[in-house]
Amino acid sequence: MNSLGWDDTIAAISTPLGIGGIGIVRISGPQARAIAQRLFRPRRGRAALRSHQFYLGEILHPEEDRVLDEVLLVWMGKPKTYTREDVVEIHCHSGILILQEILQAVLKCGARLAEPGEFTKRAFLNGRIDLTQAESVLDLIQAQTARSLELAHQQRSGRLAQEVQRLRESLLDLLAHLEAQIDFPEEEIPELSPAALAQRIGLLRDRLDSWIQTFREGKVYREGIATAIVGRPNVGKSSLLNALLRQDRAIVTPIPGTTRDVLEETVAVGGIPLRLMDTAGLRRAKDSIEAEGIRRTEECLRMADLILWVVDGSQPLGPEDLDILEKIRSKKTVVALNKNDLPARVERDELQGRLPEAPVVSISALRGTGLEELRKTVRALVLKGKVEPSDTVLLTHLRHKQALERCRDALRQALEAAARRFSIEFVALDIRQALQALGEITGETTSAEVLERIFQQFCIGK
Repeated sequence: MNSLGWDDTIAAISTPLGIGGIGIVRISGPQARAIAQRLFRPRRGRAALRSHQFYLGEILHPEEDRVLDEVLLVWMGKPKTYTREDVVEIHCHSGILILQEILQAVLKCGARLAEPGEFTKRAFLNGRIDLTQAESVLDLIQAQTARSLELAHQQRSGRLAQEVQRLRESLLDLLAHLEAQIDFPEEEIPELSPAALAQRIGLLRDRLDSWIQTFREGKVYREGIATAIVGRPNVGKSSLLNALLRQDRAIVTPIPGTTRDVLEETVAVGGIPLRLMDTAGLRRAKDSIEAEGIRRTEECLRMADLILWVVDGSQPLGPEDLDILEKIRSKKTVVALNKNDLPARVERDELQGRLPEAPVVSISALRGTGLEELRKTVRALVLKGKVEPSDTVLLTHLRHKQALERCRDALRQALEAAARRFSIEFVALDIRQALQALGEITGETTSAEVLERIFQQFCIGK
């Protein structure tokens, strides 16, 4: 390994395969420029490539006298690149065959195929970004709502790392004071009383507690909520799915049992991604196909974080409705009292009495009435009544939460040691463990195994 990373050069297609306007083959490493000069024939002469400047020309096959494509090529000299290595990007026409031929030409000239996330991994290992910023790259790609995109940008800009650094500096200040007392007793350094020591540690622990509690909200924005739309046949489940999506995704007919399988789509509700699952109507199956659909519906019920129970308000509650009610009684539920454009045969109070914890919203999936109230109700229930996003840096990754919990546990042990009047060497040891846990978040103390697990989630070419 050299001072900036690896001695080899990697390459990959960095745009989705398919027909489009532009495709990009990216190369990073010490041989990037040499490979480009071997394959590229500029439109105007053979002038040496200048860094961060685009050139129009052609990519040639390395062994045959033929042109692979007309391209724009840019060479970017280290360290002012994404990976802090020499980087070349070949911007060609986007077609599967074109991109694969150009990539194969690059590989024949000495590069190797990049592993998933290897460009971003090199950016991290070469010090351009910390681990939280590397993870935010994947979050940006996978963001499903404006709020989840905002949180990813927040992490990419370093807000999370800055919060970690503030905690780290507070711990380092405390540790430095304790170690000075331990190492230089003759200097008459003012000792922290047990009460003062406990107060400083307790304040840091409380900061950690508050931050850890943001994970639930952050996880909702990043991963979304698995939401099962359930009800007996023909109550309007598929109509509600189509209305929330604002498109005809599910087949809607007056024939009960039309939906036989689970349809899954994602829709943004107040910045929260809802992973909607339109399920088969729950009733006694009339054939083996419907029975399989009902089995899958019940599996969705078990997996769902939220239930949208659709009730036909134009018909009295029947045995099938009451069976469903018992199945969802322990789940977080919003009741959609559908078909309010027809004469009511079910009262809101009746449903509220049978399921006191579940809000009831009157809607017409067909007419689109009540849907905005339904969205607000879902959002308030998911976020426990919180309406406006705070300016707090939210935790969105379980890895970060677990590291902060280990940091908090170490501080709890330090508090116990201080309360029992143990030697300050024991308190200092616990604080070092807390610092170790904090370092795992930004990558300062993260193991190679954890790094591999993180970057394997990336696609090849990023």
